[in-house]
Amino acid sequence: MQESLTLKEAYKLTPYLLNGHGPRDVQVLMDALSSYPGNMESDIYGTGELIEHFQTEMATMLGKESAVFFPSGTMAQQIALRLWCDEKGWRRVAYHPLAHPEIHEEDCLRELHQIETVLLGEPDRLIRLEDIKQMKADISCVLLELPQREIGGQLPTYEELEAISKYCRELGIKLHMDGARLFEVLPHYKKTAAEVCQLFDSVYISFYKGIGGVAGAILAGDLSFTEKTKVWKRRLGGDLISLYPYILSAEYYIKQRLPKMDEYYEQSRELAALYNACSGLTTVPYVPVSNMFHVHAAIPAEKLEPELIALYEQTGIGLTSYLTGNNGNSTCSFEVNIGDRYTKISKESVKKAFDLLHQRLVALT
Repeated sequence: MQESLTLKEAYKLTPYLLNGHGPRDVQVLMDALSSYPGNMESDIYGTGELIEHFQTEMATMLGKESAVFFPSGTMAQQIALRLWCDEKGWRRVAYHPLAHPEIHEEDCLRELHQIETVLLGEPDRLIRLEDIKQMKADISCVLLELPQREIGGQLPTYEELEAISKYCRELGIKLHMDGARLFEVLPHYKKTAAEVCQLFDSVYISFYKGIGGVAGAILAGDLSFTEKTKVWKRRLGGDLISLYPYILSAEYYIKQRLPKMDEYYEQSRELAALYNACSGLTTVPYVPVSNMFHVHAAIPAEKLEPELIALYEQTGIGLTSYLTGNNGNSTCSFEVNIGDRYTKISKESVKKAFDLLHQRLVALT
């Protein structure tokens, strides 16, 4: 590799990558569609056997009365929060300071729905039951993200989750799950999706993260709730004439990857141990609770990047395409998520790469 390559460029040219399922190119859709007959009727404006059958399947899997397919999770979640505010009469919801609606959605709740937000807890830790008990304002809904991606995919204990659910129901506060990566945490909880979802009034899941589909989301709850979501889906332009590329890819990759979630989970823990054995590197969580975690380096990004590029050239194994600087660039971090790619590399080769990485990091100090 050339010395002038950036980390992103070097990663892209490296033959063996540890993260994810593979390139997000048009082949993802082509592989999915190849397993369906070309004369299958598509959905039309949210109706038809194709979409209705899939929604029923997902509602059953999640243990909910009904489910609706959306083109995006951003749309699904803002509708859920809007409906709970309308029902309760308070335009106020609560969630983590690094929740998706707070940092990635351009103030959609405030600008589109005039919903106030209350930030619970601290940015570097999970929401606790005590945070909810200490809320001063009347809240219509609490949103919990499982796992909390921006802090490494941390996850509350199941006992804490049950206690939060019980408390919210006692006070009449709706509990909504940002379950974009719900399936990825089930091996840790040792629960079914339905068992976890029964603690929540509404649930959103994504089809392009751990599942690896093209796009799309499901929003599930009781029938009266989901019927109202369909009205807002139409209002916000989510009733595309057809959503079948998203639906069929979701259905195809669910069948491919749900059976592998235990495997991804164990491989994530295995890989985190290798990172933690390297000088100056620590994972968060230290022992992963899903197929993802963050790696924190006590090294500035400008020093770590050339070492990673050299490692990629020497071993042919890529660890990350980016580094995020922290604390005035004295440290950096990146995210790791395990998918189908990980098994395509021998454990011996991976171990050798991490031994070399450790040696390089020791030489820096």
